[in-house]
Amino acid sequence: MASVSTWGKRTLALGTGAAATALVLTGCAGGTSGGSGDLNGLIIGTTDKITSLDPAGSYDNGSFAVQNQVFPFLMNTPTGSPDVEPDIATKGEFTDPTTYEVTLKKGLEFANGNPLTSSDVKFSFDRDLKIKNDNGPWSLLANLKSIDTPDDTTVVFNLDHADQTWPQVLSSPAGPIVDEDVFSATELTSADDIVKGNAFAGQYKITSYKENDLIAYEANEKYDGVLDKAKTKDVTAQYFTKETDLKLAVQQGDVDVAYRSLTPTDISSLRKDEDLQVIDGPGGEIRYVVFNFATQPFGTDQDGADEAKALAVRQAVADVVDRDELAEEVYDNTYTPVYSMVPDGLTGAATPFKSLYGDGNGAPDVDKAKKTLADAGVTGKVELDIQYSPDHYGSASDDEYATLKTQLEDSGLFTVNIQSTVYTTYAVERTKDAYPLYQLGWFPDFSDADNYLSPFFTKDNFVQNHYDDPTIQGLIADEQQESDPAKRAEIIEQAQEREAEQISTLPLLQGKSVAVAGKDVKGVTLDASFKFRYGTITK
Repeated sequence: MASVSTWGKRTLALGTGAAATALVLTGCAGGTSGGSGDLNGLIIGTTDKITSLDPAGSYDNGSFAVQNQVFPFLMNTPTGSPDVEPDIATKGEFTDPTTYEVTLKKGLEFANGNPLTSSDVKFSFDRDLKIKNDNGPWSLLANLKSIDTPDDTTVVFNLDHADQTWPQVLSSPAGPIVDEDVFSATELTSADDIVKGNAFAGQYKITSYKENDLIAYEANEKYDGVLDKAKTKDVTAQYFTKETDLKLAVQQGDVDVAYRSLTPTDISSLRKDEDLQVIDGPGGEIRYVVFNFATQPFGTDQDGADEAKALAVRQAVADVVDRDELAEEVYDNTYTPVYSMVPDGLTGAATPFKSLYGDGNGAPDVDKAKKTLADAGVTGKVELDIQYSPDHYGSASDDEYATLKTQLEDSGLFTVNIQSTVYTTYAVERTKDAYPLYQLGWFPDFSDADNYLSPFFTKDNFVQNHYDDPTIQGLIADEQQESDPAKRAEIIEQAQEREAEQISTLPLLQGKSVAVAGKDVKGVTLDASFKFRYGTITK
């Protein structure tokens, strides 16, 4: 997903998936909630934004964080693990390469007492594909051909082609199971109706909801899944507009846990507070620059279009960028350099941008960049127009792109114009070829290298930057279908190498996951599932 708040969209590796639409942060508030007197039990603070409580209408971190607390999944990641296991199911398995069968537990119920059966499961996935909301996760289901439900506890997913990531997809933003007696089959259901219908079957149920303000949760005693019962009965999530307000709230004890997002400066400051604890975890978030192959210098829609010169420009930028400086000076090492679109820690991750560009060991090399441009016949300074969005990707983006501008211009090879745009405009304009180079971030739908490849480099991808390479598309299709882990990892490495040679995107930084909590708080768990769950936390 496109982080800080938006999830990326997975398209079919064989080139038949639908193009993803960028998220615009909108939504209708549902339910009611009062002021600070309503903050009961454990208080969680965040600056994330909610798009929709309905899973069919959202594909972003803020919404998924809520849905993870209250909706069940067929497959889920147990605490401390990146690997999926059956959640409200007893088993899930491929019965042949294109058929995945799930057996539900018997006697499952939603919090409202309605039975949870295979009919609800089929309904949940079918409505995603029928509604196809612009902000929804339906593209993750591009490989789904049909669903059979031979009985109340059996669900059979028929796929278009073999796909080893399918169990992970069932744990993704496309995976929440909803109550067919409460949710509409043809349109999004309002938060008011969901809350009033008590249509929850996760660790928690929502008792009061005011979108992007306050949410009151209560432990759901009917939850019967792979996660333990929630350890704290009452939880309130409080939403902040500014990172500085969230920092102040956790310092003063007004919130027990602050998670997503504090600035690097704030985190460094809070580490020194003896009354607080800073919890670090693995981070799947990456930050990167996108090259629009049509509008970049010498791009296909430009006067003097030249494929070789366009590639040389991209390669020269890669030679000059200094990731270590960005990580240290801008992000105080809360981010680390990354040399592939697949971040460190995932099976198959490689570092082709480290070996191919700069000095071959991660540092910049201006002389190499000069030679690359000269060999391609590029003369004079190259003008680069770079767009970014600090209201979506964090206020530190101002320093990040100012530093990147300085790095590029100090090489003597580029003149750089940077401009920021509010995300509601940015999300629309970037897909309409308005920006030759632009900032994006990504937070994974699930913990698998494919989720850092197929959303970006298949023919129909959410980046929509006119990158279309049959070789990498074939590699992605191959890794999705390969059942041998070692062979699959090798194909994933080949795909990373291919993209690094062509540079559709330039990976810069890999983020850590950080939470700040009071000293009396226990059980804050940040793991490679990249899911933040309230059910483990106590105070």
